[in-house]
Amino acid sequence: MMLVPVMGAVVLVTVVALVLFLWISLRVATGRGKYGVAAPAMTGQPDFERMVRVQANTLEQLVPFLAGLWLCALFFDKWTAVILGVVWIIGRLWYALSYWQDAKKRTPGFTIAFLATALLLLAAAVGGIRLMMM
Repeated sequence: MMLVPVMGAVVLVTVVALVLFLWISLRVATGRGKYGVAAPAMTGQPDFERMVRVQANTLEQLVPFLAGLWLCALFFDKWTAVILGVVWIIGRLWYALSYWQDAKKRTPGFTIAFLATALLLLAAAVGGIRLMMM
C-alpha cells in the first residue's frame, strides 16, 4: 500500500523537473524575440547566449538525472530518490537564475544539481548490486 503514494512523489518530482526545463526553454524562445536572434542562430547578445547555455546544460543534465531518479526509486529507496530529486530541482533553478545574471555565479547551483545526480546514480548502482547478490 505504501508503494503508490511514494511513487506518486517520484512522478511529481519528474513532472516538476520537466516543467522547469520547459520554462527554461520558453525563456530562450522569448529571448529570441527580445534580443532579435532569428532561428537557427544560437549566438548573439550575451544575455541570450547565457539563456541558450542554461537550456543546453539543463537538457544535458536531465538525461542522467531522470535515469538516476527512477533507478534509485525502483531499486534502492523511493524517499532517497524524492529528496535527491528535490535537491536537483533546487540546484538547477539556482543554476539558471544565477547564470542568467552572470556566468561566473553558476557554479554553486551546478554543483548541487550535479552532486544530487551523482548520488542518485550511486544509489541506483548499489540497488543493482543488491539485486545481483540475491
